[in-house]
Amino acid sequence: MDPSEVEFLAEKEHVKIVPNFTQDTIYLISGDIGPFVAGLPVCVPLWLAVNLKQRQKCRVVPPDWMTLEVLQEKKQAEMDSRFFTEMPSPFYIEITQLLLQCATDDIPRADEIRTLIKDIWDLRIAKLRSSVDVFIKSEESHAKLNFLTLMEINTVREFLTKGLDHMHQLKSNLNGGGMASNSQFL
Repeated sequence: MDPSEVEFLAEKEHVKIVPNFTQDTIYLISGDIGPFVAGLPVCVPLWLAVNLKQRQKCRVVPPDWMTLEVLQEKKQAEMDSRFFTEMPSPFYIEITQLLLQCATDDIPRADEIRTLIKDIWDLRIAKLRSSVDVFIKSEESHAKLNFLTLMEINTVREFLTKGLDHMHQLKSNLNGGGMASNSQFL
């Protein structure tokens, strides 16, 4: 899975908007959306919120967790814990990026929010890389990491799988794998 696929999944998350138009319910395969009444908040998938905002048809209401106070608490909790802490959304980084690209004017203190999300991301990725390093050095066959998001897993997936493959090959060669290849010539 690449980052664009993770972003596609994130776009199904619901956010609240305040439309500036009125329209009946929209019936989609994924579910009904609406009705839309000008000035009344309604929950819609992120992809629709972005589309409507780009066409200046709504105002986006930031998610409850997208405030300085909540994000500062999350950052502090992440710094204080040696384990991963639960994030306010499994797609926190994708939602933040999409909303800050198209709806910066709807998000109070957007630049500070962007900085805090980047700080949290950096903390978690550093912690993840450290965990992967310890895991590979310990030569264990499995590990359990709670509260990782898809995007975070996606950043180390290729490195981790290739590293484990190399470790397996090295172990096979040390444990008599070389003798099996020599027996082919007998």
